[in-house]
Amino acid sequence: MGDATEALFAYGTLQYPDVQREQFGRLLGGSADVLSGFRLGRIPISDPEVLRKSGETHYPVLVPEGEGSQRIAGTLYWMTRQELEAADIYEAEDYERQRVTLESGRSAWVYVAAPGLEME
Repeated sequence: MGDATEALFAYGTLQYPDVQREQFGRLLGGSADVLSGFRLGRIPISDPEVLRKSGETHYPVLVPEGEGSQRIAGTLYWMTRQELEAADIYEAEDYERQRVTLESGRSAWVYVAAPGLEME
């Protein structure tokens, strides 16, 4: 896509082809990348529509972590501003979008745990 100017690092359900087709109307082009400085947590999915779309019972969620952080593997996608806004809607209030630098040196948006989020 010519206007795919937004970089988004996905590490969970936004990598699923069915979720991409439903949220963006297409499959996104992407490449493997890694993010450090975080650890993975889990939150239960309560929204029946999201359960249906993802087929998962829990979401992974990134939590900032200095010492002992994990290397989080995922995919760097390029999308339009409108698609990024659609991703914001999909991720809802449990996440907040944050700018990070990936191990490749590229800057991207990523969804991390919203302040005060209860995790399992």
